[in-house]
Amino acid sequence: MPGPALRPATAADLPAIRELIPRSVRGLGGACYSPAQIESAIRHVFGPDTRLIDDGTYFVVTDATGLVGCGGWSRRRTLCGGDPMKSSEDPALDPTTEPARIRAFFVAPERARQGIGSMVLRASLRAAMAAGFRDAELVATLPGEPLYAAHGFVAVERIGAPLPDGLTIPFVRMRRAL
Repeated sequence: MPGPALRPATAADLPAIRELIPRSVRGLGGACYSPAQIESAIRHVFGPDTRLIDDGTYFVVTDATGLVGCGGWSRRRTLCGGDPMKSSEDPALDPTTEPARIRAFFVAPERARQGIGSMVLRASLRAAMAAGFRDAELVATLPGEPLYAAHGFVAVERIGAPLPDGLTIPFVRMRRAL
């Protein structure tokens, strides 16, 4: 059986991405977040950012079972969150003075810690470097923090993000040179 394959995401991948995101968050977030935080974040924060797909900076990983991971990078100002969190304006960053954004990583729970996230992260970092960026920044979930730390990202700020229903969810802003 062939191993996982990485490719740029297309609009045709959106149904599978929309199915993977809550499955990933529920399956991998339980050790770090309460059930209420998980459900609130799925409802209000996590979801596809279709502009990343339109920009050609979002990747999917597939294997014989289907979509097992996704994530990417951005040359735009938005740091995290799916379409519902964004304004219609999302200006471009200056790669000589601003960091690229590493965005929206989700892995199928049954494929966690098997190199899927690392595969997407390495592709994202290579693409950001090729676009002239010198640094990369992201907002990590607590379960995702070890992945990014293993690839040289350093925590620069711990964030308690307020959610519309009154809950707060912790994230970690991280950064590294490219």
